[in-house]
Amino acid sequence: MKTSLIIPTLNELGGMKVIMPRIKKGWYDQIIIIDGGSTDGTIEYAKENGYFVYVQKEKGLRQGLREILGMITGDIMITFSPDGNCIPELIPSLIEEMKKGYDMVIVSRYMGKAKSHDDDAITKFGNWMFTAMINILFGGHYTDALGIYRAYRTDIIKKFEIDRDAKILHLAERAGILIGWEPKLSIRCAKRKAKVLEIPGDEPARIYGKRKMRPFRSGSIMLIQILYEIFVWR
Repeated sequence: MKTSLIIPTLNELGGMKVIMPRIKKGWYDQIIIIDGGSTDGTIEYAKENGYFVYVQKEKGLRQGLREILGMITGDIMITFSPDGNCIPELIPSLIEEMKKGYDMVIVSRYMGKAKSHDDDAITKFGNWMFTAMINILFGGHYTDALGIYRAYRTDIIKKFEIDRDAKILHLAERAGILIGWEPKLSIRCAKRKAKVLEIPGDEPARIYGKRKMRPFRSGSIMLIQILYEIFVWR
């Protein structure tokens, strides 16, 4: 089972310098840095350290992931943020659990004793609310349905049409609203009764730079996604 480690970046130089040296080469078979147009030296740092960098053509995390799909060689993908929010040492645990036959394994910030040190009152409530909605409306059993840090089988991207979006979501991306396809993965895996596991893992505070996600705008997109899943996608 080959692993592709996917790392989205946008002006993350400080975090990259701290986090990337902690990622062991034996943990992955392929690594792709998807960059959204960094101007702080992130791209140069990644290239100087031998990482493959793809600078996406259009705005939006979803769009960046779509653009690299044809480059992915792994049987499983791991999406990982280099800003300090994801603990690199949990990568081997994700891979080991995926080898047991799961379709997706999520590092949950709210499972057991795990906690988020990056949450504020708004993001904590939003994560709880949307996770609860996904569980109630689509039959999920998540404690953390929105987090980026997860592993999943590459073939479910096409199987569950994760790479396709309603037109309104494309327009949102063009407007600079950054939201990945992790919520959609959670919803579609729940709807299709895929084999999913969560493992606990803290979310440390961001090391460097500013948070890209805007809670109210991203929350609006989440609501649109949920409505689309209820009334359109089967």
